[in-house]
Amino acid sequence: MHKQFRTFPQLVMVCLLAVASAAFAQVSPSPERGQASPAKAIDPDLLRKATAGDILSQRTVGFIYLQGLGVQKDYAQAEAWLRKAAEQGDTQSQNLLGKLYYDGQGVPRNFAQAAIWWRKAADQGNASAQYDLGLLYRDGEGVENDYAQAAVWFRKAAEQGHAGAQNALGVRYQNGQGVPQDLTQAAIWYRKAAEQGEANAQNSLGVLFYTGRGVQQDLAQAAAWVRKAAEQGSATAQKNLGAFLMLGQGVPQDNSEAYFWLAVAVTGLTGTEQEGVAKTRDAIAAKLTPAELSAARNRAASWLAAHPRQR
Repeated sequence: MHKQFRTFPQLVMVCLLAVASAAFAQVSPSPERGQASPAKAIDPDLLRKATAGDILSQRTVGFIYLQGLGVQKDYAQAEAWLRKAAEQGDTQSQNLLGKLYYDGQGVPRNFAQAAIWWRKAADQGNASAQYDLGLLYRDGEGVENDYAQAAVWFRKAAEQGHAGAQNALGVRYQNGQGVPQDLTQAAIWYRKAAEQGEANAQNSLGVLFYTGRGVQQDLAQAAAWVRKAAEQGSATAQKNLGAFLMLGQGVPQDNSEAYFWLAVAVTGLTGTEQEGVAKTRDAIAAKLTPAELSAARNRAASWLAAHPRQR
């Protein structure tokens, strides 16, 4: 499962942060550890409303504990308060509760429970939950593997503008998984996601432009989309951009730039793919002057220092 895609939607995060930011009372340092006491850090009026059953207050308290906003992070407390709101039908709390079950935070890890809560939120139109439920069906986690169901839920989220779901739906169309193979549709959904900055979709769209599958072949467009993904840190896109630069396809031929992108790419690849890219990089190095090679290596080192790989 590509868990890196399982993030809180930005708009939901901003809204919850805005509510939570007003929820703190004066924080008194704990004499024992010099840290804030959770009981004193949350507005007593907010706690009173949450205890009385107010859904927004329950969700806000749960989110405060989930993120450690002015209090020590406490996933068990987060789960308890989010569950109260979720059981009253709050879709955002249902979505967050599903994530806690998926990650095993505050509760034992349980994909089946994650699926249950994401389904509740998804049925109410929560795009993030629809996308995550699609991933569960794609990977057979907590539910039976079912590409058709995965495509259904990806589509629901994609039609709401969820970039990850748009990319996932593009993959379904490209591979013919859960939907008939249709490279034109794949390109359409990749573009929607790519225009929102989704790096995987940008690279995939670039490859379609390179091959002329699903779109009219356009090497300049191929290089442009692959570059966008490469600049976001996609090692596959960096490899592809290095190849374009080496061969002068869609961009002017430039061995120094090709070396730079391949040197960056090789740090994010593994196995035989990494070995192949390293060999190509070293072959290009032989064509550079010592000064050009030194400059390209220094650029690669600086780029990697500023954009560390996530492990």
